[in-house]
Amino acid sequence: MRHVFFICACFLLAGIFTCKPAESALRVCNKTDHAASVAIGFFDGKDWSSQGWWTVAPAGCSELVGGSLNARYYYLYAIHQDVGGAWDGDRGFCTVGQQFRIPGRANCQGRSYERSPFFQIDTGDAPDWTENLED
Repeated sequence: MRHVFFICACFLLAGIFTCKPAESALRVCNKTDHAASVAIGFFDGKDWSSQGWWTVAPAGCSELVGGSLNARYYYLYAIHQDVGGAWDGDRGFCTVGQQFRIPGRANCQGRSYERSPFFQIDTGDAPDWTENLED
């Protein structure tokens, strides 16, 4: 019996020491039955920008920002593909129909962009965050 306990304890310890910690990132997970197109707005310490689009499959996740998060607030706008509707809010950022990275968030229409209503995510200064899109 003592040998069985020792062997089990060794496997348990080996598992603990070989596990890798989760890598820090900002992820969006889609908890719906339809794909979503996602854009992000952020402040990099000196300028506002927006970037998109990531397609997040049903029951899937996408990493929008890799590494430890360096801001408390991020902003998201997501469109529910094939069924209409959006996850939106009251913070305006510039977007366009194809892949984009747009510096600034003012005068979107004057720069030939759309102004889209993003919602705020408060990470609480956590180095890692997952936002879930749900019906």
